Amino acid sequence: MTDRNKKKKGHAIALFSGGLDSALAILLILKQNIEVTALTFLTHFGSEIKDRSSSGSDPYPVSEKFGFKIILGHLGERFIDIVKSPKYGHGKNMNPCVDCHILMLKEARHYMNLVGADFVITGEVIGQRPKSQFRNMLRAVECDSGLEGYLIRPLSAKLLDETIPEKEGLVDRDRLEDINGRSRKRQMELANKFGLEDYPSPAGGCLLTDRSYSNRLKDLFEHTEKVDFNDLNLLRFGRHFRLDEYTKVIVGRREEDNEKIIKYAKKEHLMLEAVGTGSPIVLYISTHGEDKLIDAAAITGRYCDDKAKDEVEISCINEGDGRIIKVAPADPDQYSKYLIR
Repeated sequence: MTDRNKKKKGHAIALFSGGLDSALAILLILKQNIEVTALTFLTHFGSEIKDRSSSGSDPYPVSEKFGFKIILGHLGERFIDIVKSPKYGHGKNMNPCVDCHILMLKEARHYMNLVGADFVITGEVIGQRPKSQFRNMLRAVECDSGLEGYLIRPLSAKLLDETIPEKEGLVDRDRLEDINGRSRKRQMELANKFGLEDYPSPAGGCLLTDRSYSNRLKDLFEHTEKVDFNDLNLLRFGRHFRLDEYTKVIVGRREEDNEKIIKYAKKEHLMLEAVGTGSPIVLYISTHGEDKLIDAAAITGRYCDDKAKDEVEISCINEGDGRIIKVAPADPDQYSKYLIR
């Protein structure tokens, strides 16, 4: 446990995901009697946040054990713009990892200047991830974020150029690490040395790395002029069908999906449900009126408990509507081609 009453010789701002590497970077700096304030950033493409969880791992247990402060921030609409058109491109799916990191570092630089801190640290390791953690890209990130000379990567610092805090003696370079590549052997040794337990395995919580979610997001961007957070939240739930350039249908797969569809539906959307039988909630989203409403009703019938019947009754359950549509359940082969996979 860090002695909070001992006078600190400096102040660092850390990017902290709650994962092992960023935790170790913080501990290496804390051990040099430097205060650390950790910034944990949230986006609308992370895990759902409940109280003290984040899009990565819960950052609070480590901060409470080792005595550093955490500040939560949200990247908001600025991040949506980056996802649409990242300077450094996307990863395998819709993940703009390099541009995302630069945005977080710009926020860290702003906070560093605001509180008069001395430098910024991250848990990056040379060669650990393709594209975003090669030496030339680490340098580009440092320059684009405006942190030239003031960004320390403690886990790989001995392999990188000496920073200003190291040159000035604020940080002892000899007490930093020279980790390179994808092996996590040295990180696990450090975790054991520091008493860092129950750290998560290296897996991302970002939905932008998921192929299915990314395909839904691409479809949303292509067919929606102004995307809002309800649109983004709906991408997490149900099956999504693109019937034509104007019309999308979302079918709940389980009770949670049904609840979320109702929660995030807009007043101009129509909600459908089969009458008198187990049924998903189905959301009809269209900028072309009700041209495809019969198709949406047939899809609703396809996923209700009475799907084997020749005809089912589908109700529009929007307040004040109550229409009943009688349709034959959709042929799975006919509609599977519209599924966004």
